[in-house]
Amino acid sequence: MPATTALHLAAEIGGPPHYDAPHYTALAQLAERGSLDFVTLGDSFARPGLDALAVLSRVAPATRRIGLVPTVTTTHTEPFHVSSAVATLDWVSRGRAGWSAEVSTTGAEARLFGRRPAAPAADLWREAADTAEAGARLWDSWEDDAEIRDVATGRFIDRAKLHYVDFEGATFTVRGPAIVPRPPQGHPVTVIDGTGGPSQDAAARHADVVLVRATTPEQAAGIRAEVRRRAATYGRDPDALRVLVALTVDLGDAETAPEPGPESGPRLAAGGSYYRGGPVDLAELIGQWHRGGAADGFHLTPLTPARDLERIVNGTVALLQHRSLFRTFYPGGTLREHLGLTRPANRYALAEGRA
Repeated sequence: MPATTALHLAAEIGGPPHYDAPHYTALAQLAERGSLDFVTLGDSFARPGLDALAVLSRVAPATRRIGLVPTVTTTHTEPFHVSSAVATLDWVSRGRAGWSAEVSTTGAEARLFGRRPAAPAADLWREAADTAEAGARLWDSWEDDAEIRDVATGRFIDRAKLHYVDFEGATFTVRGPAIVPRPPQGHPVTVIDGTGGPSQDAAARHADVVLVRATTPEQAAGIRAEVRRRAATYGRDPDALRVLVALTVDLGDAETAPEPGPESGPRLAAGGSYYRGGPVDLAELIGQWHRGGAADGFHLTPLTPARDLERIVNGTVALLQHRSLFRTFYPGGTLREHLGLTRPANRYALAEGRA
């Protein structure tokens, strides 16, 4: 099926740990110059380094338009705290926040906390889905105009527009309301890797952006169709999902003419799809896959961030813009606007006829 949506591009700015904010700020600013939808910053309990969400909160004031999406591990983490932290990032960035949900499956990571043993991935992704649902309810627990700030009467909040969440999942309960007002985007953007396995159900239920790993456009299109089908079974509009191919890129090589046949394109490496070549060939691949309807865009992970991100922005993206395949400016101020996603209505205001 040919592409019917605009091309969306995102990039990872992680890599070997750095302990200085200017490193991450410079990479985010570089991606912003290319008008990329968002940058991600990977994180896990198994790696050394700074906390991704805190780093991007520091990057936010130094950027203006680009979306900021840290990895947030839901295992061993209080859902109420996850919701508050992501909402805070949305406020700090003025509506440019997202979060990439991840789980922690190893015994070594569980022992860091000492609260419970490791659990099967399927159970942990069900918990992650519960965290996403609880988070969405907490973000809605303040109506948009709940803050009065009336100095004359001394009223800060209209209590009638605060709501108890009363969420009960398999491993936790949350009552609410939130301690942070409703985020500028209503709901910050939720990103989940939905290639297959237990994470795909969570992605179909809750993700705004679904990352998929594929080595051919046909495989990507098949995964995209399955995610969209599952989303529809949960009563969601499949057109409200953005499915991006996750691709690790090594742009240290010279350009090579693409070889015809089914083996052309990225090759499987280290559990995901991998591209090695030059910026021009990468632009060709992105354009071909998107025009063929394989995906709504690409999430690119530079093998060497300082080198490859520069080549992505000034080479690949510049060529896609020259060919009118990718925008040259941001269409709005929020990450949802970049992605062409609407701002969700507040469920509690709807229920009471105020939305």
